[in-house]
Amino acid sequence: MSTRLKVGLIGLGAIGAGMHVKYLDDLPSVELTGVCDQVKEKADQIAEQYRTTAFYDYKELYEKADLDVVILAVPHYDHPKLAVEAFKRGIHVLCEKPIAVHLNDARMMTEAYEEARKQYPKLQFGLMFQERTLPFYRKVKEIVASGQLGRLTRATWIHTAWFRSQIYYDSGDWRATWAGEGGGILTNQCPHTLDMYQWLFGLPARIAGHAHIGKYHNIEVEDEVTAYFEHENGMIGHLVATTAEIPGTNRLEIIGEYGKLVLEEGEITLHKNPESMLKYSQETTHRFSQMTAEKSIVPYDKDAPAGHQVVAEAFFHRIQNGDSHELIAEGWEGERSLVLANGIMLSSFQDRTIQVPIDADAYEAKLKELASQSTYVKDVSAAAAANEDLSKSFGSL
Repeated sequence: MSTRLKVGLIGLGAIGAGMHVKYLDDLPSVELTGVCDQVKEKADQIAEQYRTTAFYDYKELYEKADLDVVILAVPHYDHPKLAVEAFKRGIHVLCEKPIAVHLNDARMMTEAYEEARKQYPKLQFGLMFQERTLPFYRKVKEIVASGQLGRLTRATWIHTAWFRSQIYYDSGDWRATWAGEGGGILTNQCPHTLDMYQWLFGLPARIAGHAHIGKYHNIEVEDEVTAYFEHENGMIGHLVATTAEIPGTNRLEIIGEYGKLVLEEGEITLHKNPESMLKYSQETTHRFSQMTAEKSIVPYDKDAPAGHQVVAEAFFHRIQNGDSHELIAEGWEGERSLVLANGIMLSSFQDRTIQVPIDADAYEAKLKELASQSTYVKDVSAAAAANEDLSKSFGSL
């Protein structure tokens, strides 16, 4: 392997052309040896702009671009086949979120990766969960992991800062369709939120979900979700998400026996109890009086590097320096957020609380049924496909 990693990028839509190709052009440790998109004009234009080679078929890219690494920024359904073919060739894969649309495909990808490692022991598989790099989430993770909140009893996340207009959904014929995208807010906007939930608290034992299909938009997938989680240790969790609210909210509230942690509008507030509320409840002689919690604003480095480039650089560093270097998100971790996403939808479809591990076969069958029965036809206008500042959709608080 040369000093500079040879990187290919597949998918030149909003994320590929708007995010990945830009930072790749700035990194001295990599060489962009090929870009690929089924739309020839798009591939040609980006290739000319960034002085690389255009490809229109991913297998041709794999065979002719002499790749070390491929970044997958294609529609979600295409992640599995592109990743598996790369693994077979010993090409490292950095995949956009979510890892796949349904859990069985995610498992197939990780199994293919583990099989390929028998032939290519240094092969790497990472995921683009860039919100793990955001300073406020890293600080929340640090506090939760430290145990200073004690036994956790509740986590409530209201995340409605995902506003999407009808023209957004009309900007691609694959968007917000069962056959093209495989889901709505849980598949497109919320994978980061679901990943963050399991990253902080682990997976629940039971899931109850309520998903509303096309409630506020002319789409065939969910645009509003409310979910309830029960964990084995007794903690409960809530998720409220929609793409229809203005102004939206991103408020994460974590309750533990020693206090409350709140993240909202970029500010982390800690309410610290002088003793365990669970112990106090059992031992106090008062019927109504409460302890007085000490309130403080938690400082953190708001200027710490974050975003897609941080994830990519960690991935490249792992390849060049070995397994001792930590990735932002390992490939196998992608299954965990899909347990939540698929579990919420399966619970909603079946109108009941479901157990974890979920029935992945039942969800895949339901998804295929919905895709096969879809009769939804979009009017994709030129105006809908216009460029817009993507930074408005990341890390909103």
